[in-house]
Amino acid sequence: MWWGVAAALLANVLYSTGFVLEKRALGNLPALTAGRPLRLIRSLLGSPAWLAGSLALAAGFGAQLAVYRTLPIAAAQGLFVAGLVLLLLLSSVILGERPTVRERVGVLAVLAALAMVVASLRDADPVGDHAPTGRLLAVCLPALAAGLWLYLAAGRRARDPSRPPATGVEYGVAMGLLYGVSSLAVKGVSGRLTGHGVGDTVLALLRTPHPYLLVGTGAAGLVLSQAALQRCRASLIVPVCTTVSALFTAVLGSLAFGESLPHDRLRLILRLVGGTLAVAVLIVLPRHEEPPAAPAEVPALVEESPDGT
Repeated sequence: MWWGVAAALLANVLYSTGFVLEKRALGNLPALTAGRPLRLIRSLLGSPAWLAGSLALAAGFGAQLAVYRTLPIAAAQGLFVAGLVLLLLLSSVILGERPTVRERVGVLAVLAALAMVVASLRDADPVGDHAPTGRLLAVCLPALAAGLWLYLAAGRRARDPSRPPATGVEYGVAMGLLYGVSSLAVKGVSGRLTGHGVGDTVLALLRTPHPYLLVGTGAAGLVLSQAALQRCRASLIVPVCTTVSALFTAVLGSLAFGESLPHDRLRLILRLVGGTLAVAVLIVLPRHEEPPAAPAEVPALVEESPDGT
């Protein structure tokens, strides 16, 4: 169990660092749009700073594989959400982003939800490694469709000049659904990594939907996430994405992989309340950036005389 916790914390560091490096690099690139994916990819590959961030994210993916081999899905997602603290610190120091008071309270509430989830864990919790194909697709395909629809709808609203600038909550929810499916694919791949030889392992993987879901969500995430990160603050879009992905993976992933909820009443309450609290935070987060405060009027220092002098 503790190896899994250490791997999850390492993944948090790598993911947070990667997102911040990518966001910083995106600020120096021309405007990106998901509607022109080839141009977007060419711009990204031409940026050494963005490549450094993507390598950090890839290393985080490797650590995530180790997590899923040692921890239940719900436990892993609870630990991944802890990376929000590091992300907010890095985005403040490196990117100069300043979350609002409402957003800070929301992050604290997410951390409280994390503490509840972690408190509900035990070493004896079952760790599933296989999911029936039909059940897995019944979970993943609607989530992919919903995420794509929400992303496109958010893009249309962002292009409406009559609307205030979006904070990125809709983009974060859409990306969270996409990465939730990706997490289930990673979980499935980790369950197939056995010691029966590379050839047998590869053949076993190719007979499952996991590698195809992983490649598909990886390619879509590369295009969609970069356009969204360039438009919105990383300190908001990534926490929303992480929370949605964690909840989706913990709830529906546990169902798909046959990992049951705790039987102990207190542990069950902690896990359910923690998940509910995280969802409530998403509902109350602001959808639009607050307009800048109007400058205060400076009173005249010298009054004009009646004759205008």
